[in-house]
Amino acid sequence: MSPVRSSTRQAPAPADAAQSVPPSQTLSRGIRALEILAAAERPLSIAELASEMGVHRSVAYRILRTLEDHALLVRDDAGRMQPGAGLAVLARAVSRDLQTAALPELTQLANSLNMTAFVAVWDRQDCVTLVTVEPRHSAATLAQHPGTRHSVTAGAPGIAIQSSMTAEEWSVLAPDLPYRPEAAEARRLGYAASHDEVIAGLSSLAAPIRVPGSRPAAIAVVYIRRDQDQAAVGQALAASAARIESQLA
Repeated sequence: MSPVRSSTRQAPAPADAAQSVPPSQTLSRGIRALEILAAAERPLSIAELASEMGVHRSVAYRILRTLEDHALLVRDDAGRMQPGAGLAVLARAVSRDLQTAALPELTQLANSLNMTAFVAVWDRQDCVTLVTVEPRHSAATLAQHPGTRHSVTAGAPGIAIQSSMTAEEWSVLAPDLPYRPEAAEARRLGYAASHDEVIAGLSSLAAPIRVPGSRPAAIAVVYIRRDQDQAAVGQALAASAARIESQLA
């Protein structure tokens, strides 16, 4: 008689076991989803967002539901996604002292110069717009939304941030990023200028803000007009930066 063989049958794996990912990867995907939505010029469908993230729709859906539960995104009537009010609540705590000190200066600059004024902060390889003010009485203005980012090695805000340091100091903090020759001139003038670098046809002027205990930032304006008195605007920016620094000291 052959020995009786006992067989044990394993319980089926959970339906989503094959799709499980480490918590760190889930968090990274959630942050990436918010970055995509913040940069988009219109609300996105789940399919569009999943495509941008490079994940299956079911994965994107689970991430979006979690973000929606925390009001970090909302859906419109068509079910498309856009940033939610929860992000604004979180943003208020980002560089709160710098935002508080800068807002009156930005308002004065925007209305007196009839230009969009903003503060940009240095974030790794990028400049990120922290807070922005558009002129009160202007039929057409250039929008510069908070959260907008571009390379710190391009544009007046990046040059201004670099100009707050020498080339040697910059090489220690950012050894992989070149120190622009224009930064040395900006150190002499107190402000930096750029044209056609970030967005074609647009010019920008910026002055550095030295933030105690943190990386430098920049106060800047963006405009189209080519006949602008750059020296006068640059000096106004430098004066505003000095007043902001005195409040942060």
